Amino acid sequence: MAGQPEIFELNNGTMQVKITNYGCTITSLSVPDKNGQLADVVLGFDSLEPYVQGASPFFGCIVGRVANRIKEGKFTLNGVEYSLPINNPPNSLHGGFKGFDKKIWEVVEYKKGENPSITFKYHSADGEEGYPGDVSVTATYTLTSSTTMKLEMEAVPENKATPINLAQHTYWNLAGHNSGNILDHSIQIWASHITPVDQNTIPTGEIMPVKGTPFDFTAEKKVGTSIHEVGLGYDHNYVLGGGEEKLGLKHAAKVKDPSSARVLNLWTSAPGVQFYTANYVNRVVGKGGAVYNKHSGLCLETQGFPNAINQPNFPSVVVQPGNKYQHTMLFEFSVE
Repeated sequence: MAGQPEIFELNNGTMQVKITNYGCTITSLSVPDKNGQLADVVLGFDSLEPYVQGASPFFGCIVGRVANRIKEGKFTLNGVEYSLPINNPPNSLHGGFKGFDKKIWEVVEYKKGENPSITFKYHSADGEEGYPGDVSVTATYTLTSSTTMKLEMEAVPENKATPINLAQHTYWNLAGHNSGNILDHSIQIWASHITPVDQNTIPTGEIMPVKGTPFDFTAEKKVGTSIHEVGLGYDHNYVLGGGEEKLGLKHAAKVKDPSSARVLNLWTSAPGVQFYTANYVNRVVGKGGAVYNKHSGLCLETQGFPNAINQPNFPSVVVQPGNKYQHTMLFEFSVE
């Protein structure tokens, strides 16, 4: 059995990360600014209770078995129709009512030292939240250098083909989690297209160029520049490509906070990234009594495309038994 939810620390003397086995959740991540001052740059709570009690809008967790939305909570695979919980009407979101983010994972390895790491494991049973087949999942967080963190996610279906699409759902505010909104952050996203959505936030199937639209972040631009033109804010899947590669990973995004000079470069093996500007966060009381509101953080959830299971022209998220789902992310912090 996995046991109780606990908080574990990875610390290499420069950056400090706190992660809980409840949902593989990053509760705190502190990195230096231009003056060497540490600040915690992720939204979250001081204790585990609010996470366990459901007060968190997916702060910092790993979501699955399938991240993002599945249209009307239905899909057909190998001639069988599956029905999933409608937890984000009219769709199924982030794995259902009790997705991977609300499970206690087992800690299978925990290493201290210069490159500290922690590995979590979870076994998802056949039929859990409506999904087919048993799946064995692992996630390893490692501090690979003084200000770099790597996340490696793997999942192996044991007996049936199943959709798998894991995402890391941290809300970033590089000025510090309690510093207000992220509209002044600048961001560059290595994507010349998005997957536009219908009124229920489900991709239409189209792959749309961002050029000449408010979705264009091919050059560095402030988050707030065109945000008023896109409804509540950004909550869209970007089709990654065209950036440089590092260790076989695509450059997904670069985020910069002008006040602290902190920079986050994100690299990934996934085909897409959901850029989300905390549009639905409203008066959530977080760490140290900080109150988080709309646009208080931004998420860069690298992922397979939303609703790919129902969209034949999107890259497939179906994994066959004996094959392995692999998804690696590299979070590289710096100042400039």
